[in-house]
Amino acid sequence: MSREVIFRGRKIQLALDRRPSADGQILERPVVLHPGAVVLLPWFEDGRVCLLRNYRYTIDRTLVELPAGTLEPPEPPEAAAVRELAEETGYRASRWTKLAEFYPSPGVMTERMYLFLARDLTPGAMQPEPDEELEPIVVAWQQALAWIDDGTIQDAKTLAGLLLWDRQLRLGASHGVD
Repeated sequence: MSREVIFRGRKIQLALDRRPSADGQILERPVVLHPGAVVLLPWFEDGRVCLLRNYRYTIDRTLVELPAGTLEPPEPPEAAAVRELAEETGYRASRWTKLAEFYPSPGVMTERMYLFLARDLTPGAMQPEPDEELEPIVVAWQQALAWIDDGTIQDAKTLAGLLLWDRQLRLGASHGVD
């Protein structure tokens, strides 16, 4: 296999991969090279969650999402989680739990996402990037789930994060969820 980077951007690179098929033909596939990202589930002990209204330029829409952000290599996911929570929501967490790792779109990109539960939250000032249009919203857990059901939440990482945490809440103490 060979990989030729044909574009270098601020957060991603685009490469052209070439590899032989079973019959010996050379297959070419474009691949988005991504350093990875963190997804944060800011959880209040009273059963609320902090989401964001996040304007997404690529689709010209504001989505309801969990806070998230791109790793800045060689930054470990745990450090990125702390940084992104503060930047995007203003909150700081004193308890962190990694819930999952997943690939959001492995057919075209190398991005690996790390989902963290952030607890024992204290408020602070947001520090969004200059190109981010973010509005934190704290909602009841049942409201977040209703937004999944009615299609308000359409972002895949948010769907995955909320549904994974909901499953753990339903399984309860048998899996160490307090």
